[in-house]
Amino acid sequence: MAQFEATVDIDRPVAEVFAFLADGENDRKFSPRVQKISKSPAGPTAVGTVFRSTVKDAGMTTRRAFRISELVAPTRIRWNELSANLVTAREGGYDLEALGHDRTRVRIFNDLEGHRLGKLLVGLAVAAARKDAPAFGHRIKAAVEAA
Repeated sequence: MAQFEATVDIDRPVAEVFAFLADGENDRKFSPRVQKISKSPAGPTAVGTVFRSTVKDAGMTTRRAFRISELVAPTRIRWNELSANLVTAREGGYDLEALGHDRTRVRIFNDLEGHRLGKLLVGLAVAAARKDAPAFGHRIKAAVEAA
């Protein structure tokens, strides 16, 4: 399986963390690779909402589209990538667990798959993501706590 994950504890109530993460436009606040991101349709995030972004990975700029496939407040968010890039997220998500009144444990994961030449690159992409996973978790924590 070509999966990476990170777990981080955030000093905010689970409902606040869920609301922040469900609004995928907040991704640019913790993911330096996201250059632009927009949501369709406008309004609250729901199953079927699509987030379109421009990201820079390994020196290459690509366009990405993710569709929310599951949204169970305040504990579970899932998405699937719709893009036709070389490496995509077959499934990704957040699992949230309340750790008392003002703390939340968040597990993020992405299950990556390669397409065409990307089948040769997916191992490198997963290795890089796994290496960055702890820092990625800390960037999420800092962004949520600053919001």
